[in-house]
Amino acid sequence: MALQELRILFLGEYEEFKIPGILALIAAVVSIIVKEAMYWYTRAVAKKINSGALMADAWHHRSDSLSSIGSFIGILGARCGFLILDSIASIVIAIFIIKAGVDIFIETIRKMTDESCDEKTIRKIYEVINEQDGVKRIDDVKTRKFGNKIYVDVEISADGEMPLKEAHRIAENVHISIEKNIDFVKHCMVHVNPYEDI
Repeated sequence: MALQELRILFLGEYEEFKIPGILALIAAVVSIIVKEAMYWYTRAVAKKINSGALMADAWHHRSDSLSSIGSFIGILGARCGFLILDSIASIVIAIFIIKAGVDIFIETIRKMTDESCDEKTIRKIYEVINEQDGVKRIDDVKTRKFGNKIYVDVEISADGEMPLKEAHRIAENVHISIEKNIDFVKHCMVHVNPYEDI
């Protein structure tokens, strides 16, 4: 099919539209670069402080960037004679934005419903506990997330013949170590059981 026939096929009712200038194309490129840079910066800060609200703001910048990509495709298509590309790009970008919104919504709901921590965090908690002197065994570890904070309940076993003061010291060391070494832990509760070889 000849280029002219393709142009007639794609142009259709768009023929009366004015073709955008090169300045509009440059503006779209600048907007993509700026908004994408803002997305990555805001995303990094959101991950650092574990903020769902800030992550949503980062995706707001990403949606602006996607919209600018749509504008770029539309402008470029218009300048090449294919005005329908603007509509096609808009539909594709709308799908990406809807997906991002659904992902943020699901992540926010998970944080509001006391979800337990991921396996990587739980393994790290076990590692920290096992590094403490006097811990004979880890009996149980429970975690829950509330907002961007983590709450930890731990049961450990220690020598049942040791003085209460020493058992308290071991529990305190576990408590402090978890709050110090595990990111976003708000509070750690430690219960000490007498060790029995089972």
